[in-house]
Amino acid sequence: MLVVTGAAGFIGSCLIQRLNELNFNLIVAVDHFDNPEKKKNLEGKKIQEFVNRDNFFEWLDKNNTHVEFIFHIGARTDTTEFNKAIFDELNVDYSQKIWKACIDFQIPLVYASSAATYGNGEFGYDDNEQTIPQLKPLNPYGDSKNDFDIWALKQEKKPFFWAGLKFFNVYGPNEYHKGRMASVIFHAYNQIKATGQMKLFRSHKAEFTDGGQMRDFVYVKDVCNVIVFLMHHRKNSGIYNLGSGKARTFLDLAKNTFKNMHVQEDISFIDTPIDIRDKYQYFTEANMSKLKGIGYKDEFHTLEKGIEDYVTNYLIPGKYW
Repeated sequence: MLVVTGAAGFIGSCLIQRLNELNFNLIVAVDHFDNPEKKKNLEGKKIQEFVNRDNFFEWLDKNNTHVEFIFHIGARTDTTEFNKAIFDELNVDYSQKIWKACIDFQIPLVYASSAATYGNGEFGYDDNEQTIPQLKPLNPYGDSKNDFDIWALKQEKKPFFWAGLKFFNVYGPNEYHKGRMASVIFHAYNQIKATGQMKLFRSHKAEFTDGGQMRDFVYVKDVCNVIVFLMHHRKNSGIYNLGSGKARTFLDLAKNTFKNMHVQEDISFIDTPIDIRDKYQYFTEANMSKLKGIGYKDEFHTLEKGIEDYVTNYLIPGKYW
């Protein structure tokens, strides 16, 4: 059996779909299943068992001999939440318990870290494990992910295979439930559909033009393919970037969304909200050489191709993956 935590969420549900497509059907879905919007992400998927997040370790004590791999995707991901205790509980303490269980039961592990750990990028965007303790995230979410990465690297005992993945700006199907935390492409689509216009955040830094802020946008299908690669690879443990490797502007994103919706461009700018203005990343770009260096060869979707697939095949028809 393959365990996926955060199974009803965006990336977790997409990973289950990809595993099903590859004929992995003995999936154990771990999450809180109390959100009806998130439940839609799992409809039609082949899942062996649903386990509540709070009961998972009790379940694992009884069933560990049947578990072949744990994908720990579940996390509190709200970058506007500033209650550190919430992140400590869900992103650090819970992850530490999974780590220790994987050691005790000899289960390989892939877990979700984040590019939020890089903060303003003072130390670049290289997944060099030597620099991880020096990173300065901009919010408690990024801190929690970096705290766990640092903790994992310090451990004398480790799972026989483990990989932490620093997700950059992931977008794609199954993020309907995410509200403010959904991708900019999702918000662009809904704004354009409702108003025929798109409002982007104005730049508050002289070196960036309005809409010229750049992020590494990575399509969720590519994220899932990397995770599946690591499931089979099971060597070269460590922390890896997971982005497209190519930063693109928010203007590029908006223009491609208009194009695939067949709507004439109408783009304007608004001030970045005060509560996130000082915590806003103006540039991110994953150095992907480390992952490629261990043998990952698949090409990543360009922003153009990713938006085309997402808008045309999921957002317009309102479908899930």
